[in-house]
Amino acid sequence: MTSTLPQPEPSNSSNWEEELDQAIFTFADIQAELNYTQAKTALRNLVNNLDLTIQEKSGLETEISDLEAMLGKLESMVVQIAAFGMVGRGKSSLLNALVGQTVFETGPLHGVTRAEQKVNWSISQEARGTLKVTLPTTGQSQVELVDTPGLDEVDGETRAALAQEVAKHADLILFVISGDMTKIEQVALSQLREVGKPIILVFNKVDQYPEADRIAIYEKIRDERVRELLSPDEIVMSAASPLVKTAVLSRDGSRSIKLRQGQAQVDELKLKILEILQREGKALVALNTMLYADTVNEQVVQRKLMIREQNANQLIWKAVMTKAMAIALNPITVVDILSSIVIDIALILGLSQLYGIPMTESGALQVLQKIALSMGGIGASELLANLGLSGLKTLLGISASATAGVALAPYVSVAITQGAVAGVSSYGIGQVTKAYLANGATWGPEGPKAVVSRILSTLDETSILNRIKDELLIKVRRK
Repeated sequence: MTSTLPQPEPSNSSNWEEELDQAIFTFADIQAELNYTQAKTALRNLVNNLDLTIQEKSGLETEISDLEAMLGKLESMVVQIAAFGMVGRGKSSLLNALVGQTVFETGPLHGVTRAEQKVNWSISQEARGTLKVTLPTTGQSQVELVDTPGLDEVDGETRAALAQEVAKHADLILFVISGDMTKIEQVALSQLREVGKPIILVFNKVDQYPEADRIAIYEKIRDERVRELLSPDEIVMSAASPLVKTAVLSRDGSRSIKLRQGQAQVDELKLKILEILQREGKALVALNTMLYADTVNEQVVQRKLMIREQNANQLIWKAVMTKAMAIALNPITVVDILSSIVIDIALILGLSQLYGIPMTESGALQVLQKIALSMGGIGASELLANLGLSGLKTLLGISASATAGVALAPYVSVAITQGAVAGVSSYGIGQVTKAYLANGATWGPEGPKAVVSRILSTLDETSILNRIKDELLIKVRRK
């Protein structure tokens, strides 16, 4: 465990920027090894071809913005390193030590870092604060450091959520502690581990411990606290803002001891960052960006399908009631059957437009035929009902005229029943068509009969029938 302890003497880190310039981005061959250009093209195509309506975009603004941010990150070649930890562990001081300037707010009390703070970490010898590196293959590239609020601050749930959000974008995570780990820290580290990003556990403020205590704490952390989460190689020690005791001679000749700011001891951390970026840097930007983009895209797709399904259900019910009403009010049998076919074809065409799948009337008729043949009992019952009930309805209509309206009530009852039966058929056709179109206008390996059977098994025909009858009755009474 000799390499894990920072040396008390200030070490020479004058080659830090040179090493970064040479090693961080052996990124020059990233395209060849990770198909970086293909990843960028794929994400750009994803952003440009979301195919969302105005209604579908509503409520997805954050997700779409995230995708665009990911594309910008990929195109700008930004490697993001985020620091996490509880209050007082020295996250901000650690990042300042890495940058070489005080760019992040620090303080002894809670709540200094109220929101995430970022700085573009330079990799040039001219300026230690705003560092850049130029990659011949991808243009300008940056390393970005991100500071986050303490995980245990007031309104901790909100801040923990912020930390998780930043972790999604981060390519490398620095988890900062300053002694033996608390339960909160262990849980937080475990949650971050699940994100699947490289993590360095930084045991900061080691200057505050005698060497024996420092070693004992380190070994306890390594062997007990994080044994299942991190390897020993992922644990480093640092003293981002060490206090050094200095003897001061007063005017009266007396001596006193005062504390002054010492030189930051973060060389081991710098080397560890270099090591990870050398080993995994080529994969970090492209892979993490695409993984996160895939997650966001899945949310967009699910939202899109949910909205389309809602709109599809509304369209199906509108067709159901249109068909039920047309059948109920029409006394001529042949016209009933033709009306049913026309309305069902119109429903299929409307659904195909909703799902963005072009379809002609002949194509819709072919889909209707496949569904009708596979619907078995429902299709046959509708035809029999139309033939039988339509004939009965015609007789009752004639009787109503001859009996001065006495047979009108039975006529209405038969008409509503006939319309409801026809409506149930359209409801089934609509649901099957919706599944077919949502699957990219394919029946899948099961074939149409299996798809139709599975969907029909979930339909409550009695409930649908009664609902259609109730709505039909209301509409008929308004006539």
